[in-house]
Amino acid sequence: MVLPGSRRKAADSLQLAGVISYRIELSGIVMTLIRPFAGLRPRPESAADVVAPPYDVLSTAEARERVAGRPRSFLHISKPEIDLPEDMSPYDDKVYAKGAENLQALIQDKVLQRDSQDCYYLYRLNMRGHVQTGIVAIASVADYDTNRIRKHEFTRPDKEDDRVRQIDALNAQTGPVFLTYRHDDTVDKVIEKACRQSPEYDLTADDGVQHTLWVLREPQEIEALTRSFDKMNCLYIADGHHRSAAASRVAALRREQGAGSDDISQYFLSVIFPDNQMQILDYNRVIKDLNGQDKASFLQAVSKSFAVESVAQAVKPAAPGQFGMYLDGQWYRLTIQQALIPTNDPVGRLDVSLLQNQLISPLLGIDDPRRDKRIDFVGGIRGLAELEKRVNSGEMAVAFSFYPTSMADLMAVADAGEVMPPKSTWFEPKLADGLVSHVLD
Repeated sequence: MVLPGSRRKAADSLQLAGVISYRIELSGIVMTLIRPFAGLRPRPESAADVVAPPYDVLSTAEARERVAGRPRSFLHISKPEIDLPEDMSPYDDKVYAKGAENLQALIQDKVLQRDSQDCYYLYRLNMRGHVQTGIVAIASVADYDTNRIRKHEFTRPDKEDDRVRQIDALNAQTGPVFLTYRHDDTVDKVIEKACRQSPEYDLTADDGVQHTLWVLREPQEIEALTRSFDKMNCLYIADGHHRSAAASRVAALRREQGAGSDDISQYFLSVIFPDNQMQILDYNRVIKDLNGQDKASFLQAVSKSFAVESVAQAVKPAAPGQFGMYLDGQWYRLTIQQALIPTNDPVGRLDVSLLQNQLISPLLGIDDPRRDKRIDFVGGIRGLAELEKRVNSGEMAVAFSFYPTSMADLMAVADAGEVMPPKSTWFEPKLADGLVSHVLD
């Protein structure tokens, strides 16, 4: 597939009034942590028709329903199996080819167009009064590979393979990686000033989340952002570990094919938010059975590590170390014994680790929550009523609600080079697909 726009070389980028800074070292040219790019994005009048939920929050069946009467929805690109027979595997070669075909069709119809110059894009999400504003940029694969862009989760090879094939087929990155940084006054001022202008898009999705996008073309402001980020020690992946790992693999393949370290294929699509605006919700657990115990013996075993209090209403924990438990139509508040909380272990002191290590593993016999079919995970966006529903239906025996993991804890784990347990964080609001894509030539 050939997309419009010529291949961008380092010399082309240097023409933009010094926007992209280079640091010369003995080893050669070192690229900046982030850089602007010429985004592929909807024409303003088409944006509402194109923008779609992230590919990984909808099942194929849900996506088929969402696109009814919406031929321009980005789901035709991010989940192209919806346009093929229902019995076809989503990993069939024809699926990736269909995604490329659908992307090309939107380009040919001028629904999607590529900017004529390198830009940053400012992206604001407003979810029921929670507002966060970030920068759409491309981030350095080299800095990801050396852990300057820090990780906190393991990835699965099959999911990585899927994203590699999708990026390679499209010759574009369409799903942004969700990054965060320690908030910075200079960055805040540039964003605040730029957002006083009229936005390029301002639309509200079906779930009520408002998505607003500005295009930042001013060279001095672009330079200020590029320099400010390049002074930062690191960035952190909040969500998108598989997308960033896949981007790294694609970048390596492009280097084998002759791409230089300054080629835009050596960067990945990102939306970067300040840490003080991020919102992490609870990520709760439901478990199928009590591992052969009756209710009384289970509660007695729990009380050896937790203070157990029966309460009349659903428990939304008010602080770390507190948990809600719903069992046999009754809510309990659990408070872990302080002596069981490790002080110098950034992973072990997480609430998800404490409940796993002190209750779920020893009492319920689930040692590997990543693979054990007796446990399931419920994002906090669904509310505590969803936990009650899963237990009351008889599908599950017990449910646990959590206090959300903090950004400080996430950063501490990443800084230590450790990984979090599975399903430790649920970020809201979610980024939309289709607002801005990164073409790799």
